[in-house]
Order: sequence, then C-alpha cells, then structure tokens
Amino acid sequence: MKRILIADDHEAVRSGLRAVLEGRPGWEVVAEARDGNEAVARAVEKKPDVAIVDYGMPFMTGVEVARRIRGIRR
Repeated sequence: MKRILIADDHEAVRSGLRAVLEGRPGWEVVAEARDGNEAVARAVEKKPDVAIVDYGMPFMTGVEVARRIRGIRR
C-alpha cells in the first residue's frame, strides 16, 4: 500500500487528486495539507511514502516542504 500526502492550498485540487489517486489499487491518501507548515506537520504525523506538494503555498514553498520532509525521514 502506497501512503500519500497531498499538499495544495486549493481545496478543489486536493479533492481532485484524492479522487484520482484513491481510484488506484494499493494507493491511499493518508493526509492533506493547505499550507507548507501543515504539510510538514502531516508528514511527521502520518509518515507517507509519497508527498505531492504544490510549489506555491502559503508560509513555505513546495521545495522547502520537500527539503524539510526529506530531512525528517533521514
């Protein structure tokens, strides 16, 4: 089972991605986030295998979110 985090500041994008991803066998969206801070917190809490992160979110760019998540996982 692939555990997925979706981080995007647009609810419609998150909902659409969730619908598409959860339609795949063996894929589960375990968390969603509206901004960079929430994305990092959800990654710490849920420990997803994959994070789909919007580049332009409030508080932190997607690149910074990815760096922080990667640093936590090490």
